[in-house]
Amino acid sequence: MSDQEFRRKAEHAIETLKKRLIAAEEEGEFEVEENAGVLYIAFESPKAKFVITPNAPVQQIWISARSTSFKLDWSEVEQDFVFEKTGEPIRPLVARLMNEQLGEEIVEL
Repeated sequence: MSDQEFRRKAEHAIETLKKRLIAAEEEGEFEVEENAGVLYIAFESPKAKFVITPNAPVQQIWISARSTSFKLDWSEVEQDFVFEKTGEPIRPLVARLMNEQLGEEIVEL
């Protein structure tokens, strides 16, 4: 895929995720911020920060969460960015990681 197409798809995926996270902020003890196309999710208890960023040179979205790096590739089948190891698209993956961080199943994206 071209760099322009990657940027468009990554921006759409991150913007959609951001909107859903902002809607879910009331459910959990976390705060969502965006800066220059990078999403930050800060947790109050236990204290933690997730970072979700597009990586144009390798055409992936990277998620740094729970002391691990998750690298998501575009899937033509899913029409979404997917974590190959588990087959999870970006929103279900982020929801799972957030629920693990919060210690309860309260975030649905």
